[in-house]
Amino acid sequence: MTTPPIPEPVASFIVNVNNQDGKAFLDAFVADGVVDDWGRTFTGREQIAAWSDREFIGSQGRLAVEEVEVDHGRVTVIGDWRSNHANGRSRFVFDVDGDQIARMTIREG
Repeated sequence: MTTPPIPEPVASFIVNVNNQDGKAFLDAFVADGVVDDWGRTFTGREQIAAWSDREFIGSQGRLAVEEVEVDHGRVTVIGDWRSNHANGRSRFVFDVDGDQIARMTIREG
């Protein structure tokens, strides 16, 4: 099975997360972007940064992509998430707005 290429801006986002680039991670989101992490919602860059510092970039998170699905402005990436905070197969759904991410939803993969 061949995984389709990951479209931008999600492809760069994943590279930046795996490179632990917190600034590029935040810059990927629109100003009022949202992260929904298993039902906990973080809105705007300040809240997203605080969450990421604890549980995402700050916990040395890395995503090994296994599957990709593209449906217009929505990109779903399923992969193996590894960090000092949480581990396991996870589903990341990205709602894209132009060249930025409006929403990232994380659930079990």
